[in-house]
Amino acid sequence: MTTELNLLIGHLSVVGGFILASVLVMSILRKQRTSSAAFAWLMAIVFAPYIGVPLYLIFGGRKLKRDAHTKQDIHLEVQETVPAKQADPIDSLLREYGIPGATSGNRVRLCPSGIDIYNELVDLIENAEHQILITTFILSRDEVGRDIVERLARKAASGVTVRLLLDDIGSMFTTRRFLKKLIANGGKVAYFMPLFRAPFHGNSNLRNHRKIAIADQTVVLAGGTNIANEYIGPRPCEDRWTDLSFVLRGPAVRHYIEVFQSDWQFAYGEKVNIIPPCTSGSAVSGGGEGVMQVVPSGPDVPRDPVHDALLTAAFTAEKRLWIVTPYYVPDEALAQALRLAAQRGVDVRVVIPSKSNHLLADLARGTHLRDLEACGGRIIKYPHMVHAKVVVVDSRIAVVGSANMDMRSLFLNYEIVMFSYSEPDVTAVHDWVQNLINQSSEGTQPVGFVRDTVEGVARLVAPLL
Repeated sequence: MTTELNLLIGHLSVVGGFILASVLVMSILRKQRTSSAAFAWLMAIVFAPYIGVPLYLIFGGRKLKRDAHTKQDIHLEVQETVPAKQADPIDSLLREYGIPGATSGNRVRLCPSGIDIYNELVDLIENAEHQILITTFILSRDEVGRDIVERLARKAASGVTVRLLLDDIGSMFTTRRFLKKLIANGGKVAYFMPLFRAPFHGNSNLRNHRKIAIADQTVVLAGGTNIANEYIGPRPCEDRWTDLSFVLRGPAVRHYIEVFQSDWQFAYGEKVNIIPPCTSGSAVSGGGEGVMQVVPSGPDVPRDPVHDALLTAAFTAEKRLWIVTPYYVPDEALAQALRLAAQRGVDVRVVIPSKSNHLLADLARGTHLRDLEACGGRIIKYPHMVHAKVVVVDSRIAVVGSANMDMRSLFLNYEIVMFSYSEPDVTAVHDWVQNLINQSSEGTQPVGFVRDTVEGVARLVAPLL
């Protein structure tokens, strides 16, 4: 009897596993945006089902609507925008995607170093009179993290509204005990998409990678920088990564507030009230001439606006297309667009760290970089870890934000970037990138058969991650 029961259970397990795998295969074919991602998941499920099926259930496909479905799509209010006839082609494309057009009257200042970014964050916190809103992927428990939390706790104790949103994986070790003083003083903390709340809901791959700090709904500090000593700090640090953030004032601030409001309401269940644009002291008056467009992307934004805007940039660039990214693992469409841009004479440069903090990303980028170089693109290797996410298109567009040039950022993560269309602001970003290039070496190295094979496997696996 026992043998027969074991055989029955084994038979039912095989049948059930086959049915589950079939359902997942259909789901992959329907939902995956890129053929490389679909192929990688199919290979994992078909040839290693006992590994592939659990991984897909945990990490899931792109834009899965399980836990994510309860987060409503972000709706950014349209403000007085640049007239449609004057809009850049990328601005026009994004409007068709439901992203409000670029606004004028903004003022932006780049923060080119970790010390600058730290000082601006401290000033933002210390000068806030009514409200501080912060979302970050990583809040470390190191001295920088403790310092920022201590400052937030003091502001909360003084009556300032403090809301802190952390990604549950990025800040996995930043416990509520570490934030105890902030919470005790009236600040509120939320963790975005908790990993262990529902591990098989396919939400583990959907991380909030946005970095936003807002004071009194009038000033924003945003970009690619997390809150940890390897990113920012009051003193120079030999091991600190190179990054870029910016301080923004003006009408574009409102869209950052609306993105934070959407994320906070999803994670905490509380609505952050937004000051009407007509109210005195609101984010309307920036005192500048910057033309900016705020572009969120992720499961809460229809389609893939950042990816498609970069794809359009590659096709419309005439002289220059410079990219700074810690990880270069584009999908095939974007990779091909960049190769074609280089072949038609555009100065395509990809600035990457000589060695990043992720071995798999470094392996997966190899064939992409050599293919681009073979088409005339220039590969610039910065000697230290560069974490900035920057794109410069001719003298007409600069992009700074949280999205890396990889499939995770472009198709899975919750991200936010800012497109600058005003020439002085584009020039400032261009000059920052040029400074990196001046400190870097150029070119890829030939690889042997073993390395080439390993990089090919990494490139195949990369869409899973």
